[in-house]
Amino acid sequence: METISASAARQTLPAQLDRVAAGEEIAITRHGHVVAVLVSPEAIRARRAPEAWDQADQIGELLDLAKDAPLQPPAVSRSRAEELVDSIRADRTAR
Repeated sequence: METISASAARQTLPAQLDRVAAGEEIAITRHGHVVAVLVSPEAIRARRAPEAWDQADQIGELLDLAKDAPLQPPAVSRSRAEELVDSIRADRTAR
C-alpha cells in the first residue's frame, strides 16, 4: 500500500483516484500517522461480506436455540400489568 501525506494527496487527488480505480490502495498520513485509506468500493464490499455472513450465521444459531428453548413464564401477572397500566393512565389524565 502506497503512503502519501495529506498535502500531497490534496495536490494530486485526480491522479490518486486514477490509481485507486486501477486497484491500488493508498494510505494518507497527517503528521506521520495514517488518517485515511483510499480504496475502491468493490474492495470494501469484498471485505465486509465475510463478516456479514458470519454474523448472519451467529443470528441463525441463536434463533435455532431459541426455537428449542421453553418459554419462560410471564414476569408480571395479567392483573398486575392491568393495574400498572391503569395507574399510568390515571396519572396522565390528572396532569
